[in-house]
Amino acid sequence: MTVDDLTDYGMYRMDDAEIRDFLSSQGVGVLGLPADEAPSLRPMSFGYDGADTVYMLYVVGAESRKAKLSDRAEAARFLVYSAETAFNWRSVLLTGRIERVADDDLETLPERVELPWQPDLFRRAVAEERTALYRFVVTDRSGIKHLGLPPAFEAADEDDA
Repeated sequence: MTVDDLTDYGMYRMDDAEIRDFLSSQGVGVLGLPADEAPSLRPMSFGYDGADTVYMLYVVGAESRKAKLSDRAEAARFLVYSAETAFNWRSVLLTGRIERVADDDLETLPERVELPWQPDLFRRAVAEERTALYRFVVTDRSGIKHLGLPPAFEAADEDDA
């Protein structure tokens, strides 16, 4: 079944404005990087510039598999989703390239780019460990949403009509 086949059940494609608004309101997603045996999936906090770029701060320490995979990736994916209830959820899938932000470029980043949420563990590690900022440049995006009512409420609405 395709997304379009599921519109009868209340699932719809998100337009670009809805995708931008959703990404602007979120702070955690799943980064998918190509790896030899199977894709490497990592939960990541992120900042969004409101257009075509997502920023992620890596704690790299002496060695980081995530950084190595990112540095050699020609393409990557980033999934951001929110599931408030079984009847209300959104999902955005981004495809693009990921690259390390050069130290010289750090000062020219948009002021609004910030990581709105990070686990406390990483906030503390950033103060003492080596970090690297990565940017995910979006080349393709798609979003779906279901903002329906539970079946019992839908039946009640039909009875009232």
